[in-house]
Amino acid sequence: MGLLDTYDLSVKLPGEVGARRLAAAQRRLLYLRLIDGGIFDGSGTLGPPICVVFEGWDASGKGGAITRLVAPLDPRHVRVISIAAPTFDEKRHHFLARFWPHLPGWGGMTILDRSWYGRVLVERVEGFATEEQWRRAYEEINAVERSLTDEGMVLVKIWMHVSSDEQLKRFKAREKDPLKRWKLTAEDWRNREQRPAYELAVTQMLERTDTPCAPWTVVEADDKTFARVKVLETVTAALERGLLKAGICVDEADEQP
Repeated sequence: MGLLDTYDLSVKLPGEVGARRLAAAQRRLLYLRLIDGGIFDGSGTLGPPICVVFEGWDASGKGGAITRLVAPLDPRHVRVISIAAPTFDEKRHHFLARFWPHLPGWGGMTILDRSWYGRVLVERVEGFATEEQWRRAYEEINAVERSLTDEGMVLVKIWMHVSSDEQLKRFKAREKDPLKRWKLTAEDWRNREQRPAYELAVTQMLERTDTPCAPWTVVEADDKTFARVKVLETVTAALERGLLKAGICVDEADEQP
């Protein structure tokens, strides 16, 4: 049994329970985000940079989770960056260089839809990086993440995990929906055929880059409600720990007025 097989993808949350927990986590996130930006009490004291990294299978629900994550926030207080393949000019530099401009500063928040982990996932599987390059990348990534978190960044890394059967179900549903068909490409189908190779790459990524300063959270995402709640609660808990570590006090509960 591989690492990915140890996660229970049958977990579910009843809709009503999920809705309550999601709403509570969104309210708490908004409260903490305002504190982090020095806005809640008008003090101007900035909290730590917040960077949430999303990786996962195609059709694993990253977009839906990100939508719920940013929903309670003012659009001026969060940036969502969708990472595509590197450009010609970006390939002329170290693979990590292109991500630096997207990283948040103190009091800022960025969500990365895909990230530097492409080097040990798609670039590895598709042969866009040499074996020497992707093997070296694990420690390069760990070193950069360690530097960022040592400086105070709250770095949340999320792998959205769905079963092969659930992925196929979602692919077919997208095919039938004219408003979602654009999300499904020939490359998605081709990637699916290479799932065993990706499973090995994902497993080694999780094993080699799960560190005390930047641990991975695997989100069991066959049930969308469960996945969205787990993402919100994970990010909220990480932000609260980051604020406390920075010496910024937060209330145990932010009651409704």
